[in-house]
Amino acid sequence: MDSGYVLSVTQLNEYAKTLIERDPLLKSLGVRGEISGFKRHSSGHLYFSLKDDGALIRCVMFRQSALLLRFEPRDGMSVLAMGGVSIYAKDGQYQFYARSMEEAGEGVLYQRFMMLKTRLEAQGLFDAAHKKPIPFLPKCLGVITSPTGAVLRDILHVVRRRYPSMNVLLYPAKVQGEGAAAEIARAIAEMNRLGRADVLIVGRGGGSMEDLWAFNEEIVARAIYESAIPVVSAVGHETDFSIADFVADLRAPTPSAAAELCVPEFEKLMSRVRELDAAVHIAPRNKLAALRTSVALTLRSSGFAAPKNASLRLRQTVEAKRAALQNASRAAVVGAYATLEQQNLRMEALSPMRVLDRGYALVKKRDGGFVTSVRALVEEREAELILCDGSADISVERIRYQGESGEGRQ
Repeated sequence: MDSGYVLSVTQLNEYAKTLIERDPLLKSLGVRGEISGFKRHSSGHLYFSLKDDGALIRCVMFRQSALLLRFEPRDGMSVLAMGGVSIYAKDGQYQFYARSMEEAGEGVLYQRFMMLKTRLEAQGLFDAAHKKPIPFLPKCLGVITSPTGAVLRDILHVVRRRYPSMNVLLYPAKVQGEGAAAEIARAIAEMNRLGRADVLIVGRGGGSMEDLWAFNEEIVARAIYESAIPVVSAVGHETDFSIADFVADLRAPTPSAAAELCVPEFEKLMSRVRELDAAVHIAPRNKLAALRTSVALTLRSSGFAAPKNASLRLRQTVEAKRAALQNASRAAVVGAYATLEQQNLRMEALSPMRVLDRGYALVKKRDGGFVTSVRALVEEREAELILCDGSADISVERIRYQGESGEGRQ
């Protein structure tokens, strides 16, 4: 008889487990049914079965997932469990490993939630490119929530602790029940029309999916998307997610956390201001000191000294040439002065007055001219005789020409 492969029990169970865990459908799916044989182990793990009219499947929910349940499971309760299928190899038990669980009523809402989420995501309402930055220090914080709930008190408590003088503008709105979604959307639009708030916190406290459903309505998602004011979604607890969370510019795990994200701590801001103020005064002094040190080092550097030394050498060359020029000029002046003195002596030697000292005389006519020939005295019978020590008026009685003898012309 051909028996094919021969496997041990362990190998068979491990192989079957591997086949099941490789199936993507069985890896993540939801199972709807009625709880039967519920048991909470001392370890915190939950053991139960889910059944319907035709079948039953064993289920396990480990402690980490069980801690997140928002209700207490019990026998006979209709639920929707999300998780995956596998085989416990030790005993070959085929079972469902639940990661989350909701009451059956919420299962229908969950389907509506996923359908709307898929459609809005495809339309780009969740795109990061559309999300606006939250202002670092808003002048006014807008809050849209119930005026009587704990959410408003929690937000105000955080705001007053972190920034006592922060302006807070409340727009009251229903956050649960019929008409709540329309009121929330209208409040967002009105806050944008008023234009007083720099950032909006939209939210409410925790509850079931039905309680939070107003924030899963398309009208609210559209209002958040169209808001020119940045919107922080703060719906329920940290484990709760809503459509508003995906559309908002920022999702906060709780309303108190939303207030902390929107409002900075005043004391930290003032401390930073004081640090910056000190830096503004200290930095220029440090910069000036550094520049002075740099200048001093530059002045002492060989590169900086080279132009100075070259300038000094040029100055010395100029001084030497100036001294030589002065000496040459002085010698030229002295030489010229000596030449002038010699010329003066020569001129003085040639001066008529010097001739007169030797017994000669000058004859000056009445019109001021000097007589250079006896012919000038033919008509001029009177003249002035100039000697070395004075002059005398003379009259001409007889004129004799050179070469003539005896009496001359009267």
